[in-house]
Order: sequence, then structure tokens, then C-alpha cells
Amino acid sequence: MKLDFEYGNGMMSAELPDSTDVFIPGETVADPPCLPQDWDTLYNATVESLRNPIGMKPLRELGHKGSKVVIIIPDIVKGGCQPTSHRKVSIRACLDELYSVGVEKKDVLLLFSGGLHPKTTLKDAKAILGEDLFHEFYPTNQIMSHDSEDYDHLVDLGTTDRGDPVIMNKYVYECDIPILIGHTQGNPYGGYSGGYKHCTTGITHWRSIASHHVPKVMHRPDFTPVSGHNLMRTKFDEIGMHMEKHMGHPFFCCDAVLDTYSRQIAIFSGYAKEMQPVSWEIADKRTYVPWAEKKYDVVVFGMPQNFHYGDGMGTNPIQMMQALSAQVIRHKRIMSDKCVFIVSSACNGYFHDERWPYLRELFEMFQHDYCNILPDMDRYGEYFATNQEYIRKYRFCNAFHPFHGFSMMSCGHIAEMNTSAIYIVGAQEPGIARAMGLKTRATFEEALEDAKKKFVGPNPNILALPKTYKVGAVHLCMKADGYDGTNGHPCDDC
Repeated sequence: MKLDFEYGNGMMSAELPDSTDVFIPGETVADPPCLPQDWDTLYNATVESLRNPIGMKPLRELGHKGSKVVIIIPDIVKGGCQPTSHRKVSIRACLDELYSVGVEKKDVLLLFSGGLHPKTTLKDAKAILGEDLFHEFYPTNQIMSHDSEDYDHLVDLGTTDRGDPVIMNKYVYECDIPILIGHTQGNPYGGYSGGYKHCTTGITHWRSIASHHVPKVMHRPDFTPVSGHNLMRTKFDEIGMHMEKHMGHPFFCCDAVLDTYSRQIAIFSGYAKEMQPVSWEIADKRTYVPWAEKKYDVVVFGMPQNFHYGDGMGTNPIQMMQALSAQVIRHKRIMSDKCVFIVSSACNGYFHDERWPYLRELFEMFQHDYCNILPDMDRYGEYFATNQEYIRKYRFCNAFHPFHGFSMMSCGHIAEMNTSAIYIVGAQEPGIARAMGLKTRATFEEALEDAKKKFVGPNPNILALPKTYKVGAVHLCMKADGYDGTNGHPCDDC
């Protein structure tokens, strides 16, 4: 069969055996039905959620004249920007509820929770908020991005009982009503976005993030395959609840379970500790898909140049490794022990130095000084994270924070841990792929023939994943096993 896969800014064709199985999220197995996507229906459903929150009082009972409110909003990486996106609808619904009980517009701050991501640009802010919300708050300087290096607007809350540092945004810490707008959408880091993951990664500091986005957490057996019950997720919850303890009140969450195209399936509001499990019950039905009837020896997909974290994601070698590993984390349940990945990528030497100014240096360091596997680079984390020039570029030039590269590397090693080989097809600078331990071939067909000779035998089970990075991913499971919530690795020592 002939299939097309993402490649650079275009597509690359592959002739695969007719026995190849194909899975496309939302198509091969339909998502649960989403809510009607007209504004009135979604607005009314959101208001219903805000007025009947799980585990805490409604916004109308929390707010009053003089209340200071911070609405914490995910950046462009997640959630969709369509006219009826959850962010657009829920922010408006929250504002209307608060205004109805006397909260004044001047006391509201819209805060993008980018964590270590680049600060939100004006273009992205308009896309996320829509023109009306943007122009309502931007002229009065009531839209800003979290700055994890702005020590005048951070507060150190000590450590959790486990000893993890908790440093959070001061605007959020000091406000009366902190509202987390979140998305319960499949994520390889801890199962789902939203809930406590939002505040723990979005409004903190690299030292907080370094307590969970590191090899000692991400290379544990409870991390791969993905689940909602591992040490990383436990730390998210502990850090979020530690924030709440010191604030003296909980976050008010408004999370939407999203489908393949970021449309709202269901909306839940309330206290994250009690709301998360309820939202996950619905999200599990969309995200953990019991479909596979056999384990796969070969997984085939394509990597565009521009996706998820931005332009260069599919050509920058460190980012490529993270993207490869994310697919391992999502699909490990259906991979055979000898599984091989075959992936198209332009791999053309484009690092996008403005967006990731530190990754070229990091990549070069990986080639030297006994750095045989990516975790060997972990010792340089603080060196990069405290580099003032890289920090200045994060704060003022829309770059990622330098520690973000180490979270990417920690994830990136998971691909090597769990595959027999990874072939990059169509690399224009193949030495970059080989420097990361990847094999290179000109075509899918050549890569498959080589894999048959060396790793998987003459008749491998092949899974093709078109649209891997174009639509919201799922976590595939074996049809007979389903998903038990723990993936067989209960986090006994969390």
C-alpha cells in the first residue's frame, strides 16, 4: 500500500506491505462525541460547570467587589485556537460570572502560563484569546506572560514534604481567586495536561521543574508507557497542593476534555484534587484506545519541520529525540520487544537558534567528554540553566528557557531505551541524525529492508501512523488489555 507521511514542509510517500495496519486518531476509532460547537451551547455548558464545581464553591460565591483575580491560560502549544476553543469560551464565561457579583475588570489579570516556554507573542495572544478579549485587556496592560526569571514577581514557598522546591508566580500567589484554564488532553508527561500539571509546570521556576522533568523521574519503569499514575504525576499533585496550602485557598480549575481536533467533549470545574479523577474518567475513553490485536515490530510515521514547540521541532536533533520518545511513551503497550521506528524527517541542520539558542551548544557538548547517552549530559543542567545570556534571550527574545533543553533530553533518551533501532528517512544532513544514535536511509523502503535483515525478520508486524503530529494523539493499548489506570506499574514508592 502507498501512504504519505509528513516530511519537512511537505510529504514523503512510502510503499509498505499490504498487511500494514494504519491508525489515525479520531478516524480509525471514533472519539466520544464532542459537544455541539456553537458558541451558545459551549458557553452554557461552561457556565453550568462554573456554577456546579467539584469540591469547592462556585465563582459567584468566591468573588465580590475588590477581589483580585488572575486567570492562568495555557500558551499556544496546547488547546486549539478555533473561535469556540475552550480558552476563548471559558475565559469569557469566568469573567461574566465574576462581573455579575461585583468583581471589576481593573482587578483581573490574564496570565499566560508558559513555564519555560517562550513568552507569548502578540500574534499568539490574539489567536488564543480572540480579538475581543485581547483588545479588552491589552490596552490596560492586563495581559502578560509568566517570567520564570523575574525574581521580583516570584515567591519561594520552600519545599514539599518530598523535598521538591516550589517557586511560583507572585501575581498568582497574592490574588484572591486564581483560575486555571486547562485542557484534559493526552500528554506523554504524566498522562494529561490540565489540573495540577498546569500550575506545576506553567507558573513555576526551572528548579521546581528540575524536580520532575529529569532522568531519575522520567527513566523509571512507571513513566513508560504513559499513565496517570507515576512519580511525575504524583509530584505535579504534591507541588500544586503545596502552592494551595501556602496561598490559603485552592486554585479554581476549569478544564475541558478535548477530542482529536481540540473540541470540547466535556467541561469540569472545581478543586483539582477532586476534579482531576472525574475528568480523567471521560478523557480515558478518548485517549487510551484498546485497539491493537498484536504487538508491532515496526512503527512508521513522519515528522514535519514545524509542530508542537514550533518551527524546527522536526529538524533540531534534541527536539527530534523528544518527539520520537513521545511516540514511544504513547505506544509502548503495543510495541514488541524488538520494535523499530522508521520516521521521515528533513533533518536539514535547521536548529532555529533564535528559539533554542542553547541547543546547538548542547548538541556539540553531547559529542564529547564521554557523553555516550543523553543522560550523561544531565550534569550540565545547572550550567545551562544559569547562563545569563541564554536567560536574557528567554526573557526578552522569545526563546525557550535553557533548562527546557534538559527536559527534552531526559525525554529523548526514552526512544533509545525502548527500541531496537530508529531510522531517519530523507535526512538532508544525515550526520546530525547519526550523531544522536539514529540510523539513516534515503527511503522508507530501504529502511524497512535493512530492519528486516538486522532486527525484525522477514515478516514483521507493521503499524503506520499518518498524521502523527497533525492531530491530537492517543495512547494506544492492546485490545484485550485495555487500560487499568496504572499500566501495570503502580507507583508504590511515590
